[in-house]
Amino acid sequence: MNLPFQRKHLIVLCLSMAIPELAFASDAAEMSKIAQTTETELQGVTVTANKIEENINDVPQAITVIDSFDLEEKGIQNVKDIIHEIPNMSTTPMGGNEVGFRGLTTSTFTNNNPVVIYIDGVATTNYVGFDASMANVERVEVLRGPQGTLYGKDAIGAVINIVTREPSNSWHGKLNTELGSRNHNFASFNSSGALIKDKLFVGINGQIQQEDGWIENTYPNVQKNANAQDKRKLGAHLLYKPTDRLKAKLNIAHETNENGWGDKYAAPAGTNLSEFNRDDAEKIARDIETLEETTINSQSLSLDYEADLFNIQSTTVHKKYEMDGIYDADSGIDPHYMGLTMFNYADTDTLSQELRFSSKNSIGFRWVGGLYLDKEDHSQAPYGMEFPDFYDSTGDGTADTFYQNSRMNAESNTDSSTRAAFGQIILPIANKTELTLGGRIQRIEKEIDLNVYYHEVGASKGSPFFTYQDKQTWDTFLPKVALSHKLTDQWTTYGSFSKGYMPGGFNYFASNGGSEENSFNPQVSKNYELGIKGQFDDLTLSANLFYMDIEDTHVYKSIGTLYLTDNAEKSHSQGIELEANWFATDNLQFTGAFGYTNAEYDDYDNGYTNLKGQTVSNTPRHTIRLSAAYNSPNDWYGRVDLYNEGSVYYYNDYQKNLVKRGSFTTVDVRGGYRINDWDIYAYAKNLTDEKYITSYMSNYSKAQASFGEPRSFGLGARYHF
Repeated sequence: MNLPFQRKHLIVLCLSMAIPELAFASDAAEMSKIAQTTETELQGVTVTANKIEENINDVPQAITVIDSFDLEEKGIQNVKDIIHEIPNMSTTPMGGNEVGFRGLTTSTFTNNNPVVIYIDGVATTNYVGFDASMANVERVEVLRGPQGTLYGKDAIGAVINIVTREPSNSWHGKLNTELGSRNHNFASFNSSGALIKDKLFVGINGQIQQEDGWIENTYPNVQKNANAQDKRKLGAHLLYKPTDRLKAKLNIAHETNENGWGDKYAAPAGTNLSEFNRDDAEKIARDIETLEETTINSQSLSLDYEADLFNIQSTTVHKKYEMDGIYDADSGIDPHYMGLTMFNYADTDTLSQELRFSSKNSIGFRWVGGLYLDKEDHSQAPYGMEFPDFYDSTGDGTADTFYQNSRMNAESNTDSSTRAAFGQIILPIANKTELTLGGRIQRIEKEIDLNVYYHEVGASKGSPFFTYQDKQTWDTFLPKVALSHKLTDQWTTYGSFSKGYMPGGFNYFASNGGSEENSFNPQVSKNYELGIKGQFDDLTLSANLFYMDIEDTHVYKSIGTLYLTDNAEKSHSQGIELEANWFATDNLQFTGAFGYTNAEYDDYDNGYTNLKGQTVSNTPRHTIRLSAAYNSPNDWYGRVDLYNEGSVYYYNDYQKNLVKRGSFTTVDVRGGYRINDWDIYAYAKNLTDEKYITSYMSNYSKAQASFGEPRSFGLGARYHF
């Protein structure tokens, strides 16, 4: 587990930042105090779910808050780790972090997840780059349920709102390094402070992760580590406060991600789900090295002005996403496919502007409103596959004679724009009762220009054999109504109705037809929720029931050899979510989260099978998280985390039916010792080495499944200054 060259230099750079010339202030005392506290009052937790600061107990929706101490103690290093903390939320690592929540799943050709990440005003929806750095995080607020009124068109399921730590006059920061199984190397750092006291502040942060992976490619002269990873996230911010009322913050971020084959295994077409086993995936043979490289650059400028009667905030964001993907065409070594590839290259450039006005109150009458604009240019080119062509030489209707290696390539440009106005008021209407009324009116326009080419591999692409141009406009209004009532100072109950929305779009690959065949409608949901949250002494509880009517659910299917997104006319989802946090003693804490979802298609005929009454695919029946943590007065600590995910149905496009995967359970353990400014720890993930499947697909060319990672161990050290 030797450190790579780049990693050694990163650690030298991090340590050089700790030179006492800048008089850094220590965070160790604060972390120790948090570790030993038994204070669990909800009244002390402030969130920004409604784009204004409020007590978490006053917000009429289900919210999970993870603070910086819990992030460290649980070893949360990425968004996937956060998702496992949330009831009913799950990931499917099939070409990225595809997220499912309450029966809502990823929309393939909009590339959007039903859950949106927000960090310093920068949104992430694309499932391929669905991650964020945890290097400079103060807390994470997971706002469950539709958030379209205040957070935009894509937040149909939930929002992961990452709140970063603001710099202060004192310099402070953190260094973290970690070594583990399969040459796992992890490093993170952050540092911030004042360049000019009370006026100008600066901060930098970064997170790097490298790992060889657990799948070996045995084919000669090809990269051996088939599912190796190399992730790098770097960021910096500049905060300027020219007056007590005005502040300006500039954030820049750069991310790169190199993924190999992923935790997947491919088998011949028609292979049943029950035939897949992780042992078979540990050694594979691919003649083409699979590699996905993504690069994300973002810049945001936030201006905050505190007027006498209200606050004004302007947020301008530019984000550019690039992906270069090359894959083995048959995921094996079929002689007919030797040297042939699949490929996916995409660029997305987005510019957005939000102007928001809000009240200064945290209690009583509160309001927020504003305008939002964005423009997105998406280029998908080249995108397609190489394959051996055969023809019928005998006239018996069987393609039995090799003709040539062919290449089918779709090149498209999609331009999108959004215009929206939004507003929300929170109105006290009686003693301890509040009414929330909100809405967002928006127009989305999309236009596509698609050319599809078919030619011999190595030859000029020539003229397109199919072209498709289309333009669609969707207008919608997203209302929200909620009523909350304080039963006591410690307990609040609420009910809400809201409308969720995921935009429609176009298929990036087509070979015939027009708008009806090659576009799909927006997915719309009507959401009803009842909940209660509060505490008994050292026990905090929250519970909610939800029901969703969903129209035009985005589904992925094939017509012959053509794969596309379509709409299932109607579906519904209902369930329950529970969260509990109990300090049994001053040093012993138990937490738990349970989610149950029953999601079914009400009207869905895919042209081959009527799936009415069947479970919505990629939706776990339940999720369970149970944790026990011990923090001693002498700074020893340890924890055990158990995660159980219920059965899931996957769509088998080869047999045109749904297939079931059973439940699985993983156990993680972690422990360490805090001394002064240091934290030394060890961990084990998937301690029982559970072998479980996390995704499955099957079509005419192959079947494929992905697996959870095998058991791993590691050691780490963290330094606060």
